[in-house]
This record gives sequence, C-alpha cells and structure tokens, in this order.
Amino acid sequence: MSQLPEQPAEGPVPTSADVARLAGVSRATVSYVLNNNAAVRISDPTRRRVREAAAELGYVPHAAARSLRAGHSRMVLLPTGNFPSGQLHHRFLHELESGLRRLDYTVVQYGSLGLDADDAARAWAELRPAAVIVPGSVPLAPQGTAVLRRSGAKAVITLGPRPVAGAHALIMDQRKVGDCAVRHLLERGRRRIGVVMPEEPGLALFAEPRLAGARQAAAGTARIEPLPLRHDEESATALAARWRLLDLDAVFAYDDVYAMLLMRALQDTGITVPGETAVVGADDLMLGRLLRPRLSSVRMELDTVQPLADLVDRLVRHPGREPERHDLLSARAVHRESS
Repeated sequence: MSQLPEQPAEGPVPTSADVARLAGVSRATVSYVLNNNAAVRISDPTRRRVREAAAELGYVPHAAARSLRAGHSRMVLLPTGNFPSGQLHHRFLHELESGLRRLDYTVVQYGSLGLDADDAARAWAELRPAAVIVPGSVPLAPQGTAVLRRSGAKAVITLGPRPVAGAHALIMDQRKVGDCAVRHLLERGRRRIGVVMPEEPGLALFAEPRLAGARQAAAGTARIEPLPLRHDEESATALAARWRLLDLDAVFAYDDVYAMLLMRALQDTGITVPGETAVVGADDLMLGRLLRPRLSSVRMELDTVQPLADLVDRLVRHPGREPERHDLLSARAVHRESS
C-alpha cells in the first residue's frame, strides 16, 4: 500500500525558495510551474522536477499571496442554496467547476442558507472573489450587487428563472418545461390536466414558472389544475384517493420523482396509466424508463454558444460592461408509454 512521505509534525512551513533549492531552479520557475503559467516555455523534465520537489516538501502555493501579487483574486464563489436535484443542474455544476479549474480559477462553495440578501452579499464580499455566481434560490438584491462590485468582484452573475438588476443573468426559464409538457399532453388529446406543485420549501422558485408555462400552453384550450403534493407516500395516496372527483385525464408532475410517486399511488387506487390518466414528468431520469409503463418526461439541456467557464472568464476579464443575459435552457418532450 502506497504511503505519503513522512513529514515532521511541526516545523517551518515550506516555501517556494525551498522548492527551488531542491529542484535546482529559480523561484520564478517554481511559480510558473505551480501556477500553470503557459505563457513561459519550461521543459517537461523541469516541470516534473519542480512538482516532485513540491510534493516531497509538502509545499502548496499560497492563494492569498498570489492574489496580492497579481492585484486580483482568482476565486469564483458559488453560494449554496436549494438547487433542483435533476441531472441538468448536476451537469451544469460539473461543467462549470471543471472548466473554471482548467482556467486556473479557485472554485469555492459558500453555505448561504439562513442569510438575508444584505448579510449574504457582505459575507461573500469579505472573501474578495473575482466572480460570484448566485443561484436563484439564494437571495440577492441590487444593493448586494453594488456591494460586491465595490469590494472588487469583477462579475456578479445570477443563475435561475429571473434576473437581478445590475447583475449578469444566466437564465434557466422554467416556463419552457411546463409549456413543453402540456403541449405534449394536448397533442395526445388530453384536456383536463393537473400540475403537481411540490410543497417542499425552496422548490416554488422552479415550480411556479413551470405552472405558468403549462397555463400558457393550454391558452384556453384545456383546464389546468394545480395539485399541491408533499414528497411522501401519504400525500400521494391522499391525492390518488380523490382523483376521480377531480375529473382529470392527465398530470404533469414537477419532475420524474414526483411523477413516479404519484403514478404508483394512482395505480394502487386502480386508476390506469395512461388509460384514465396520462402522466408526464421532467428530467428524463433513467429510473423512469425502467417503470411499467415507461415514464414520459421532459428532457432539459444546456443550450450555450460557448462553454460556461469561458463565459465567466470573459465577464471577469472585461468588467464594467452592461449586464448580459444568456438563456441556457432548452426542453423537449420524450414520449413513452405513460402518456
């Protein structure tokens, strides 16, 4: 079994000068190699020797010192909040974080639950980030954007259904999801459509625009009935027990998980799917394809002209521009047996 080299429990912190002596190079070369500076040509053997010396000594660059020398931070702050658990947001975060690391940014997630808009902005500003990417479930007000900019943030970017004045906006318009689901059901001849509205805190930010999109798609040609639902079997069973009284012939669930929860309760009550009630979810999870009947769903994709990390980098390198808006979300219905 491999082991890390033994290090003394206490002692002086290794410096770049120590690495330079051990590797037989200058401190500037150490800085170029460990900061991944591609503008300076350094041979592969030298790069390898520097990295081996740093590993042997247990040396890592000092991010704060590097920021002071450069005159700006390379930190991108991602405040955490109530994020949808679907595949789209996981792909978004993975692509963004890996891309920013490739561009030599330090990505830091910041727990912001419980902070109001003013306190959150001040807490983020204390870290002097180069950019802040704020999800829609985390509060941000225009004055918070101003605080961040005065503290040196080159780009303040929101991610969610709605923009914030003064900030760049990455919009994931959830209305498209509801619109797409209901148009699919209308094409299947359904005219009395329930829309599941999760009662879990934090999801209304995404569920309400999906309901608005469903109503927009129906546009007087179909009845849309909001259906509050908790994420538990008891709530689904209670809804299924009064289903026939609701006189609905279809349901668009908030996502595939809620769709599966409700579909099972409907089947247990003796309601056939899709015979009596068609069911459509969202996120297009693999598990939904394994059900019987297989679950129809709305597949969501990121629709971007350039990689997200490159977009953030451009906004950081060119601060002071008018706020930009980028619509990221595309959606399409995937028809399977449940509808």
